[in-house]
Amino acid sequence: MIGGRMRFRSSFFSATFLAGLALLASSLCASAQQTFASTSAATSVQLPDEPQPQVETASAELDDQQAPNPAPAQAPAAPGSSSAQAPAQPPVAEKSQHEKAEEQIKEQEKQRVEGIIPTFNVSYRHDAVPLSPGQKFDLSFHSSIDPFAFASAFLAAGYHEADNDLVGFPWGPKGFFERSGIAYLDTFNSNILSTGVVPVLFRQDPRYFRLGYGSKKHRILYSMATNFMAKNDYNGKWSPNYGNLLGNFAAGEISNLYYPAGNSGFGLAATGTVIQIAEGAGGSIFNEFWPDISRKFFHKDPTHGLDAQANAEYKARKDAEKNAAKDAAASQK
Repeated sequence: MIGGRMRFRSSFFSATFLAGLALLASSLCASAQQTFASTSAATSVQLPDEPQPQVETASAELDDQQAPNPAPAQAPAAPGSSSAQAPAQPPVAEKSQHEKAEEQIKEQEKQRVEGIIPTFNVSYRHDAVPLSPGQKFDLSFHSSIDPFAFASAFLAAGYHEADNDLVGFPWGPKGFFERSGIAYLDTFNSNILSTGVVPVLFRQDPRYFRLGYGSKKHRILYSMATNFMAKNDYNGKWSPNYGNLLGNFAAGEISNLYYPAGNSGFGLAATGTVIQIAEGAGGSIFNEFWPDISRKFFHKDPTHGLDAQANAEYKARKDAEKNAAKDAAASQK
């Protein structure tokens, strides 16, 4: 209980929803070892011109490039020669997918807007590899305990106390700290469920994959769509964003357990979920265009050249499509 004024409260809808979520979690965990390849083709959706994790393609190209050409047989080196004495160099081991993901997470955990607001869940890489369950929880927990999470809880508490829009809280320092604690609990629960628990259960990537190229309208629509669609770990295709939809709703239902009477209920949890999704859409748009803003006004590139590379590839692809269209039109004449 916060400040001695919180009471334990759980509505019929809350209990039913949480029980259903627990049953779903146990069912999905039991079948986590089974492949989803046979069903992904029917359920996945492809967004246009989205950044694709190039894991399998890159691996295949790397294998082709590293495949040794058959060399002619060489005569054995004479005893005492330098070639006979030189030890064979062991091949350099290729980094595993887990190691690559760990490096990319470390890059993301350094990302901040002007060194203040964390953007740990944003990936600027079009070749980002999927995260393991443990890496998803680590990234989620890291975001939840960042100093900015505590600072934003204090700011939210100050706003609500000044507006006096939540009933059941006393006025003054006691009420302010109670509001702050509840605001942080809301953020923590939402982060852990929407970017940790639910994405692990449904094998989805909780990160926002920035597009970084194309028209502004296309990028805005893409940003908003990612609040409803997420990439699958097993094939890189798009499917409903269960983390954002179910995770935020579950966090709202859990908040019924610690909010004072008059501030809880199934309807308020549903309303809170809609608000969270709307705020997430605004955040996605900001994350999409922040590197452009930073380069123009602050002369800093948060992507460290990844944007330039993506735009060059996009331009080359568009030029190739135009040339192909011209060749096709010329051949028909």
